[in-house]
Amino acid sequence: MDKGVIRGFHHASVLVKDTDRALRFYMGVLGLECNHDRPALSYPGAWLDLGDGGQIHLIELPNPDPIEGRPTHGGRDRHTALTVSDLEIVIANLELAKLPYTLSSSGRRALFCRDFDGNTLELIEQ
Repeated sequence: MDKGVIRGFHHASVLVKDTDRALRFYMGVLGLECNHDRPALSYPGAWLDLGDGGQIHLIELPNPDPIEGRPTHGGRDRHTALTVSDLEIVIANLELAKLPYTLSSSGRRALFCRDFDGNTLELIEQ
C-alpha cells in the first residue's frame, strides 16, 4: 500500500446497552452534539460529532465483552483517545456527575474515564 493512503480518523463505534442512557454521558457530561444524519438502521444508536470532523457512533447491541474484571486505570485497557481544549472543564463535569476517572501516569494533561457501559475514553488536553 502506498504511504499516505490513510488520510484520517472518521469514527469509532461504541457498544452501549441503552442509547438514551449513553447520551446522558456523551452529550450531558462530555458535551458532544448529536449528528442527525444517521440513517435508519436495524438497531438503535446515535452518531455524535467531534470538533475535528470525526464521530463517535453509539451502537445499541449486545456487548460480547465482559465489563467486570477490567483494569481500574483505563490506560491499561483498550480505549478511544479524544483531545479536549480544557481538561479542568472535563474534570468538573465528571465530578459533578460523580463519575470516577484516573489521571494519566505519563505526565501528560490527560485522564481516563469510562462511560456507563464500561467503555474507556482517554481525554487529552491540547
